[in-house]
Amino acid sequence: MSEPKGSDSQAPHVPVLLAEVLDALAPLKGARILDGTFGAGGYSRALLEAGASVVALDRDPSVLPHAERLSADFPNRFKFVPGTFSNLDELADGPVDGVVLDIGVSSMQLDQAQRGFSFMQEGPLDMRMSSDGESAADLVNNLDEAELANLLFAFGEERKSRRIASAVVAARATAPIATTTQLARLIEKTIGRKPGDAHPATRSFQALRIAVNGEFDQLVGGLFASERLLAEGGRLAVVTFHSLEDRIVKRFFDPEKGAPTQSRHLPQVVLEAPRWARAGKALKASSAELARNPRSRSATLRAGTRTTAPARVMSYAGLGVPLSRGAA
Repeated sequence: MSEPKGSDSQAPHVPVLLAEVLDALAPLKGARILDGTFGAGGYSRALLEAGASVVALDRDPSVLPHAERLSADFPNRFKFVPGTFSNLDELADGPVDGVVLDIGVSSMQLDQAQRGFSFMQEGPLDMRMSSDGESAADLVNNLDEAELANLLFAFGEERKSRRIASAVVAARATAPIATTTQLARLIEKTIGRKPGDAHPATRSFQALRIAVNGEFDQLVGGLFASERLLAEGGRLAVVTFHSLEDRIVKRFFDPEKGAPTQSRHLPQVVLEAPRWARAGKALKASSAELARNPRSRSATLRAGTRTTAPARVMSYAGLGVPLSRGAA
C-alpha cells in the first residue's frame, strides 16, 4: 500500500531508495535528468549534488517553495515546470539522459491535513493533487453503490468493498460524508479492525486517491512519454508503492510478461524488438534503510535503459491496468 510513503512524520521528506535510484540513472556528472514527480525535491537535490542538471515537473502548486529553494541553490542547473508527468516529453524542453518517477502521494501531501489524503488526521475529504476536478467527497457522496464498490475493489484491492459501499450509501442518506475521519470511522465500524493490522480505511483511501487523480492514467502516460523522450542509452527509474503500480511498470518494461501464452498449434507471433534493455529485477529497500525510514517498506524500484527500437504507440493492453467505473 502506498500510505506508508509519507505516514512517518519523523522523516517526512526522505526520498526512498535514493542510492538505488542514483545508481540506476548513472553516470550523472553532466547528465540532464527529468524528475517527473518533484514533490519536496529530494531526488532533484540529490541528482544536482551528484553533478546533473535537472528539469522537474509537478502538478501540485504547493511544491513551489521547494522548487524556489533549489533554483536559488542551483540557478544554472535546475528548472521547474508546472505540469503532469504524463506529458513529460512535451515539457522536457530538450533531450534528457534519464527520467525518474516516484509514483503516488507525497509525504508532504499526507502530512497536510487540509489536503484530505490521510485518514489519520481530520480534514476535508479532498485528495486532489491539483485543485481541479472531482474530490474524494464528490465520489463518496455521488457514486451509486455498485460504482463505489467497484472503485474500491479495482483501485484498492479492498475485498470488503461491497460492505463499505453499502454503509457509505446508508450514512450519506442522512448527511454528506465530508471529512477524512468521518469516512475512516465509518469504514472501521463497518469492517472492524484486528490488532496489528493496517487501518481498515487504508485500501479505500488509496482507491479514492487513485481515482480522484487519475493515477493509473498518469502512470501509463508517463511511461510511454519517457519511451518517446529518451534516446538510445537513456535511463528510466520508476519507484512504486503498491502492487498495482508495480505490475504496470513491470509489464511496460517487459511486455512478454503480460502477453497471452502462444499456442503451438497456431502461427507464432513474431515479438517486436525490445524498447528497454537491462530492465532487471525489482529492487527493495535494504535493511539499513528500513531501520532508519520505515515508510520505505512498500517501495519498489524498476529501471531500464532505452534501446534503438522506435517508441510504441501508447496502449493499456497487457499492462494489467485495473478498470473501474466508466471503463470500456
